[in-house]
Formats: sequence, C-alpha cells, structure tokens
Amino acid sequence: MRDHEIDNHDQPLGIILAAGKGTRMNSDLPKVLFPANGKPLIEYVIEALDAAGVVRQVAVIGYRADLVRQALSQHAGVGFALQSEQLGTGHAVMMCREYLVRQQGPIVVLAGDSPLVQPASLRHLLRAWRDSQAGCILGTLLHPDPTGLGRIVRDDEGRFLRIVEERDADDRQRAIREVNMSTYVFAPKPLLAALDQLTADNHQREYYITDVPEIMLRQGFVVEAHSVLQPIEALSVNTPEQLRQVEEALHSQRAI
Repeated sequence: MRDHEIDNHDQPLGIILAAGKGTRMNSDLPKVLFPANGKPLIEYVIEALDAAGVVRQVAVIGYRADLVRQALSQHAGVGFALQSEQLGTGHAVMMCREYLVRQQGPIVVLAGDSPLVQPASLRHLLRAWRDSQAGCILGTLLHPDPTGLGRIVRDDEGRFLRIVEERDADDRQRAIREVNMSTYVFAPKPLLAALDQLTADNHQREYYITDVPEIMLRQGFVVEAHSVLQPIEALSVNTPEQLRQVEEALHSQRAI
C-alpha cells in the first residue's frame, strides 16, 4: 500500500486469505491465481471489496508468495502479510498484526478463493457493524444442502452462539441449514483480544478464525450472524470441478 492509504486507519481494511497451495487443483500454481474466465480468482475478491468501499486491503500470502505478490503488484491499495507456515485461517489473520494494531475502522476478512462474493452482501455487513459496533458480524447463508460446511448454532432466542464444523457436529447440529461462509466484519480491538486467546487445540493443530466469534462472546463482545449471503456466494474453489462451476456462475452473472 502507499503511505497515505496505510495511514487512513479509520477506513475499512480488507484481509484476503491467499496463502494456500490448493493441493486438489493438481497444479503448482497458488490457488488464488487460478484463472476463472481469464482472470485470477483473487482479482474478483479485490473487485468486490473495492465495490463495497473497502479499498485498503492486505493479502496474506504463503505458498509461492513472490508469484502472488507479483500478480497483484498493480494494485496500489493492496499490502501483503507473509504466512510462511500455513497453520490455519486464524494464524493467517495473526500474520496481519502490524496492520491490525493501527486499525480503527472495521476489518473485513474473506477467502481469496471465493470469487463470487457480492459487494451488496459486504455493504450490508458493514452497515450492520456500524449500527451495532459489534465485535464481529458474520455473513451466513441458508443452504439447502449444508454438507461439509460449518453450522451456525444459535440459542433459543436466535442469538449467535458458535460455529460448529461438520466433523464436530452432532445429529441435531448437522440438521442446521444456516452455514458459515468465511465472511466476517471485525472490530479491531476485539479481534486482537480474541486472537491472543486463540489456540490450536484441535486434531489439525491449527488456529481457526471460526473459533474467534465464540471467543469474543466469552470476552463480553457482541457477535451477530446475519443470513444475508446469496446462494451464488456458496461457490468457492477447491477442485477443478468447482472451478468449472464458478466459471459458469460468473458467466451467468455477467449475462444478467
């Protein structure tokens, strides 16, 4: 980022998780650089953030970091944080601490392999954050087939309690259709406080950003889950087949 953009800490900051290899893509290209309709996946995420008014962004890079940095070099508003070891999504956000400690405005966290994120959804979540000043606003989706996705667990009054990954869910939780889509708006100080408490106490020995909202609740911060994401936003890329599905969706979206 240029100096004047780095210094504008009251404006929203976007963090794009872009460090992964994408082992199921059968290529040594970083996953976020796979082209969809002739453009790298991460470019669509950057464009969505820009359209939502989040023009200051940090890409967390790791696998073949120099290649990703070079591919994004034309974006003056994009800085970089290096995740030399890929120890989970929470660990990726930890690598952005130098940006987080200076930030005053909201922080939007997105996956770099989700090119169908919609600017309207991001604008809604940012408005909700400004209205509530919550520690975290999650964007969620009511999915007809939630298989494989983290479920949103609420209390009897509909308030957010936690995200439960499918492998950890019981039968009742697996029946929940509201799912996490890795779309977050955080307040800076609560985010830093929660990251300080984040542990890798799981079978993967990784730090998960999905644990952060529950930690925030325990620390007394407000956390809200807003089911405003569109079905198209459920499409992300982990396999060549999913890439083809994303390309078809992008083509259909452009034709509307």
